[in-house]
Amino acid sequence: MSMIKVLVVEDETLVALHIKGCLKGFDCIVIGTAISGEEAIQKAKEMNPDVVLMDIILKGEIDGIEAAKQIQEELGIPIIYLTAYSDNKTVQRAKLTKPIGYILKPFQERDLKKGIETALQHR
Repeated sequence: MSMIKVLVVEDETLVALHIKGCLKGFDCIVIGTAISGEEAIQKAKEMNPDVVLMDIILKGEIDGIEAAKQIQEELGIPIIYLTAYSDNKTVQRAKLTKPIGYILKPFQERDLKKGIETALQHR
């Protein structure tokens, strides 16, 4: 099986490094990282990842939900939210983008792995 290409969208460097370390453990390669919604959209277009791990609160003008919406509409790449936000308003807004998963921080590696596996079944 070939390596799973992942774009990590996370504006906190330490969290992004932790995610990258976790992904190495299960046949994934992080092909890029982004710290803003705008950067996430651009990198998704350039790199064509198999899945995007998307934080919701990001630097820049576009949040993760809006970036996910554009990535889904234009590229059809599965999105997994990886966020600390679980309030009803945010979750309902995120659901409109039809994500493959919604993982809360702090996360367990097994939850991340399940999310990636599920996303690939929908690619």
